[in-house]
Amino acid sequence: MIWQSLIYILAVLVANYTTTPEWFIPLPIFGQVALGTFVFGATFTLRDRLHHAGRVWVYSTIAVAAFANVLMSSVLGVPMRIILASFIAIMVSETADTEVYQKLIQRSWLVRVAGSNAVSIPLDTLLFTLIAFWGELPPDQIAALLVGETLVKYLIGAVTALYRNRQPGSMQGEQQS
Repeated sequence: MIWQSLIYILAVLVANYTTTPEWFIPLPIFGQVALGTFVFGATFTLRDRLHHAGRVWVYSTIAVAAFANVLMSSVLGVPMRIILASFIAIMVSETADTEVYQKLIQRSWLVRVAGSNAVSIPLDTLLFTLIAFWGELPPDQIAALLVGETLVKYLIGAVTALYRNRQPGSMQGEQQS
């Protein structure tokens, strides 16, 4: 369980560091995405794997990730608006994700993950993008980020969940408390 928490925390740190305009990648049709989103998209599902250790463990891991993110980002010179946006988005969206996941705890692994991601991914994207980039980027670039970030997070989260679902000993049939 500690390793899963550490992987989640590390993914949050890497994602935040690579979420500034110099790390943006345009998508083929419409949208753009920060490089860190390819890592952060997996964090929602990575964190969902912590639920069998209990709600206190999940919330403790979220808090450690959020505060470690603030410390690391400050040391690395990440702009304060990115740090603030990340902290708020993590705390709000991961809390929403956790609570939706808990409401679906008796359902299958894929239903729990899909249901919680359906709420937390757009919430995270909206909060982070608006707090970090409103007034810094033109509206069309913000709209492109909202679209691209949401789509990539859903895709990466789904791939992570499906991969985990296929692993021996996966959470496919587990019932959590």
